[in-house]
Amino acid sequence: MKRLYITDLDGTLLSSEGEVSAKTADILNSLAAQGVDFTFATARSVYSAKPMTSALQISVPCILMNGVSIYDLRSDRYIANQYIPVSASGQITEAFRRADAECFMYRFNEGALTCYYTEITNRVMRSFAEVRKYKYHKPFIRCSDFMDAADDMTVYFTSLEEHDKLLPVKQTVDSTDGVDCAFYEDTYTGKWLLEVFSAKASKANGIRFLRERYGFDEVVAFGDNLNDLPMFAQADVKIAVGNARDEVKAAADHVIGTNDEDGVAQWLRDELKKSKSEF
Repeated sequence: MKRLYITDLDGTLLSSEGEVSAKTADILNSLAAQGVDFTFATARSVYSAKPMTSALQISVPCILMNGVSIYDLRSDRYIANQYIPVSASGQITEAFRRADAECFMYRFNEGALTCYYTEITNRVMRSFAEVRKYKYHKPFIRCSDFMDAADDMTVYFTSLEEHDKLLPVKQTVDSTDGVDCAFYEDTYTGKWLLEVFSAKASKANGIRFLRERYGFDEVVAFGDNLNDLPMFAQADVKIAVGNARDEVKAAADHVIGTNDEDGVAQWLRDELKKSKSEF
């Protein structure tokens, strides 16, 4: 049986400091050398996901931005992208404006994923941008109006605000054709993240793509937050780390050690060791 192991990053594979621990890297690279197929699904873009996982030997294309992109780290190229209809972009930007909520818009600009913004006065959003701009070298472009930049290459909107401020925007997204969203509490700030993307993009559809493209018979998924539930819906085996939200634990087949206890790597090592001993 050909099996894929796929994990969320923040709060699941990564430690509370947002890092792949040396122990996790050692275990996973040892398993990769034995032919274990392993990858990740994350809300992050390639700019931060790639350096954060550089210590790992990833054998299968990963899922980025909650399913917007499928990306092959080995060949350093996008395999597939899902785009937001231009008409939906207009409704989304108007909803953010009415809510007085700042957001970032992502589109492909000459093949490079580029982040657009109108202004950044929100302290949390400014910190979000600075880390990605200076640490991960993500390109940012300021524009006077999002609709001046939005076109058929737009893939993503994201905002980090208080729950009640973003809720009306989410409700608009829910009633807009061609788009879907993920709405959940951020692992690091306690604010809420609203991420808007094509209705064809999700961690669930990303898993379906990988399963069909690469012929996996079974998928084992690891997660901790609400945006991992769609991934669980497409997985054959669902595993929550010990620090996961209660809703994720309730949907899981197993609950394992926390992200700060190398829970994913240790469970994989022990499970595969046990499987070998049964033959």
